[in-house]
Amino acid sequence: MQPIHILLLIAAYFGVLILISFLTGKSATNETFFKANNKSPWYIVAFGMIGASLSGVTFISVPGMIGGSQFAYMQGVFGFLVGYLLIAFILLPIYYKLNVTSIYQYLEQRFGKVSYKTGAFFFLLSRVTGASFRLFLVALAMQYIVFEQMGVPFWLTVVISILLIWLYTFKGGIKTIVWTDTLQTLTMLTAVGLAIYLINEKLDWSYIEFLKTDAFAERGQIFFFDNPNSATYFWKYFIGGIFITIAMTGLDQDMMQKNLTCKNKGDAQKNMISMSVLLVIVNFFFLSLGALLFIYADKLGIEIPVVDGRTRTDLLFPEIAMNQDLGTPLAVVFIIGLIAAAYSSADSALTSLTTSISVDFLGIEKRPKEKQIPLRKKVHIGVSLLLIVVVIIFNELDGNVVSNLFKFATFTYGPLLGLFMFGIITKYQIKDKYAWIIALLSIALTYLISISPVLYAYYLDYENIISCGKPAWECAENYSIENNFYQFHWEILPINGLITVIGLWFIRKKK
Repeated sequence: MQPIHILLLIAAYFGVLILISFLTGKSATNETFFKANNKSPWYIVAFGMIGASLSGVTFISVPGMIGGSQFAYMQGVFGFLVGYLLIAFILLPIYYKLNVTSIYQYLEQRFGKVSYKTGAFFFLLSRVTGASFRLFLVALAMQYIVFEQMGVPFWLTVVISILLIWLYTFKGGIKTIVWTDTLQTLTMLTAVGLAIYLINEKLDWSYIEFLKTDAFAERGQIFFFDNPNSATYFWKYFIGGIFITIAMTGLDQDMMQKNLTCKNKGDAQKNMISMSVLLVIVNFFFLSLGALLFIYADKLGIEIPVVDGRTRTDLLFPEIAMNQDLGTPLAVVFIIGLIAAAYSSADSALTSLTTSISVDFLGIEKRPKEKQIPLRKKVHIGVSLLLIVVVIIFNELDGNVVSNLFKFATFTYGPLLGLFMFGIITKYQIKDKYAWIIALLSIALTYLISISPVLYAYYLDYENIISCGKPAWECAENYSIENNFYQFHWEILPINGLITVIGLWFIRKKK
């Protein structure tokens, strides 16, 4: 495909999003921007949240997981299902009973202002880092596919991307997002379905025939119970998946803001349950696509892309879609699917960050009515500029540093998990002024625990590791894996939450 054709696709796609914004943003108030006036149909929210739960990273990376771990990711997806049920029947009733705009207002009512600000701060830190990282990866892909050939600098690609998001969210906010997410989810799932169909057609298979092949059986193992030290061990994935969902959906303003636009608690619960079942099916199709890509690459002798000397399985999908002789339809499907996946998570992040800063830190609901909308608009612009700056900074950092920043963002959900758990499962009050200290200590201790296998590797084989010819940290990490040390995975999140709960126990108020 020529760059001009890709640009036309992008322009047409965003034209539709802006039209939706115009239709949903008429007579919009702050109540519309933050809560969609509590009039969103639950089934529309459920379908749209599938796209928001996924991202451009998922669209590219989940199929690439097949290369190293087969279908092990599905173990985590089953954990997601349990996590969504816990959200539906424990967290949603709390949020609707308190009638909150920001879910972190619960912490203020339960513990006090410091806990409230601590929870909101860690959400902002997590979401700014996570959203910027996702935007960075997708902007990088778009730069490589389109804009590099046109001489457009990367920073301008980033500015254009976020400006487009701002254009269709600045007026209607979450009301617009509910409907644009529905379109983006439909587009992304259509892209995945068509990609599976087109590649199967090239291999002269139907989808059912593909699932019955020996080649699929070799890559389709789901359950791994044999090695507790492995990152793919079932209970790590499953239990971790439960807590990942609770923290990154149930305790995340970005995700829960959509649920709070439903008419009532019952509709929000129907939304959450139906979405959780659909996500299991969707993730299986993503992984099926991954297996199909690897089988296709094996049959045609296609090399997995290598970047900076490292094999990148997550680039196999764009390599086959854009550079192999599969015809224009697959390239079109890939581009539209990538755009839809990327912006379905980025646009809601922009809206939720605007909500959290406006409500949690600026107290917009307590200000005079005539000043609320101008303030919210200023915050929306400020958040857009912040994301632009952070994404451009990511581009200037070494790739490993960027990845570690994203990993660090996952640690920041631990204090949120611990604060909410302590509030729900105990009746104790805490010495509120110390809450932020407990949160920081929890992150520090959890990080030390997570790197303990690598530190132990240093201790055992220090001389060989520092002279191995690669970065010492990478050598130590490889050493710990090769010698079957315990590898931490998603279970690090509940560990983080537990440390926070223990810390809060020590600062509880005695009755």
